[in-house]
Amino acid sequence: MSAATLPSSWTISSIRESLLLKTVSARELTAEFFRRIERDNPRINAFLTVCPERAFAAADHVDALIARGESLPPLAGVPVAMKDVLSTAGVRTTCGSKILENYIPPYDATAVSRLESAGAVILGKTNCDEFAMGSSNENSAFGPVQNPAAPGYVPGGSSGGSAAAVAGQLAVAALGTDTGGSIRQPGACCGITALMPTYGRVSRYGLTAFASSLDRIGPLANSVEDAASVLAAMAGRDPLDATSTSAPVPDYRAQCQEPLHGLRLGIPRQYFGEGLDPEVRQKVEEAIAMLEKLGCRRVDLDMPHTDYAIAAYYIIATGEASSNLARYDGVRYGLREPANSLREMYKRTRGRGFGTEVKRRVMLGTYALSAGYYDAYYLRAQKVRALIARDFAEAFQRADVLITPTTPTPAFRIGERTSDPLKMYLADIYTVTGSLAGIPGISVPCGKSTANLPIGLQVFGPHFTESLVLQVAHAYQEAASPLPS
Repeated sequence: MSAATLPSSWTISSIRESLLLKTVSARELTAEFFRRIERDNPRINAFLTVCPERAFAAADHVDALIARGESLPPLAGVPVAMKDVLSTAGVRTTCGSKILENYIPPYDATAVSRLESAGAVILGKTNCDEFAMGSSNENSAFGPVQNPAAPGYVPGGSSGGSAAAVAGQLAVAALGTDTGGSIRQPGACCGITALMPTYGRVSRYGLTAFASSLDRIGPLANSVEDAASVLAAMAGRDPLDATSTSAPVPDYRAQCQEPLHGLRLGIPRQYFGEGLDPEVRQKVEEAIAMLEKLGCRRVDLDMPHTDYAIAAYYIIATGEASSNLARYDGVRYGLREPANSLREMYKRTRGRGFGTEVKRRVMLGTYALSAGYYDAYYLRAQKVRALIARDFAEAFQRADVLITPTTPTPAFRIGERTSDPLKMYLADIYTVTGSLAGIPGISVPCGKSTANLPIGLQVFGPHFTESLVLQVAHAYQEAASPLPS
């Protein structure tokens, strides 16, 4: 099949079918996606690095399996992208920062190696807010990412490059990371599916740490079924990550097909209050009504500690970031600025290597952890975190899943909030709660605003119920297709 006759949109299922029918080879498909990247990435800025040698080697392996008549692994030939905070052996990994601009890891993250073992073709590394710190992808040292669904608008952050790569059809799926909303929020802004698994469901080995008790790796895709397939390929216990779980990995894709009849939808009042854009509210309410038509029952409830989530999150996350980023000092790897003393080298290296937002968060975290302030800030924030987790536990006594908006507004214009960090932080107001509680959450598109900006619907479930949130999201996505305008 020539490039001119290849479809513009692919799913994991359609790729598998085409490979088995031999209407396209994995190499041809890979070449087509590199052509798209070459054509569109200068405008979108989704990819920071591409790795054609690695990609074509993986594609050729898939084609060889087909030629020998052997069975194909679950993600055979699927072009995927990796957020540039995930280690890739021999492929530059910058974390969106000047301090790691030329860093090449000697090993793969577990999530990366598992996808590749499942047959995925890794195209390259995607742009992100520096060290995953941001809600708009404007904090990258390598320039902002354009939202393919709305040029001139942010794609969300920090996994903005991964979201834009999928939304712009430069990859069929991508991996992002979520600390306080960094998978779900860009998914909502770009109008795609974005899943944050339970903390511990996916190994964090090889992920550059931002906040270790919060960081998670998850998939972004155009459909819930594709997100389910990617999660299944990388989930499960990893001896290299002590926080990963040994809980069994179910057949996520099969669970997507289960009916919703009798499911209780918890609707927390605090997620529909002041600050919620009226158009977002309307589309989310319409989505809830559609789920009710599919057999679900609405349960209105309260989660009283929601209002404290942003404050608690930005103390805990910055405190952990202060500790994790201390290693970037110019001694072992990354940028090193010459100086006459060790102290001066630290100062010059970190001063030039880190951007404004990273410096802000490191200073906030260092202050919160400092002697005399630890109990007043960090310890108190951890106590609030426990109260938020209790809110979720009590809510799940009355409801099977929780339904909320993903973001309080649709995507905003590039540059609109860069001078107001607090306003930027509030973009995560509906996502940080699930992050603090450690539960799974997914964002799926639920329509567009009158300005044609995507709007996201968020589904939360109890710990290790990815199957359930995928089931609800898939049922809605099927019922709402084509998406409401």
